[in-house]
Amino acid sequence: MKPNHQRMAGFTLVEVLVALAIVAVTLMAGLQATSSLTRNAERQADRLLAQLCAENALAQVRLSQQLPDVGDSTRPCEQAGRVLELRLLVQTTPNPNFRRVEARLTRDGVPLLQLSTVAGRL
Repeated sequence: MKPNHQRMAGFTLVEVLVALAIVAVTLMAGLQATSSLTRNAERQADRLLAQLCAENALAQVRLSQQLPDVGDSTRPCEQAGRVLELRLLVQTTPNPNFRRVEARLTRDGVPLLQLSTVAGRL
């Protein structure tokens, strides 16, 4: 009489461990992609808010109808609950009737945007 060997249906421990390792690597890759997308969205939002702040500051300089004083000034600019640091640099130009005005925005010391314009005497 032959021994009756029945093969058990199922997975071995090694197969289960390999499958778990594959799932773990896939989940880690997905987590990194999600994290990257979140950081990118945050950076884009900061740049948009910085642009709004810079455009507002430069429009205010142009609307003052006065030639801005040469110098450097820093002030906070709050947009959508985020506090950005606005630095306005006013420089002379070869023509004394115009000044170059540059707005630099940072958040927590990280540069976000630099925008400049020329303001003139009316």
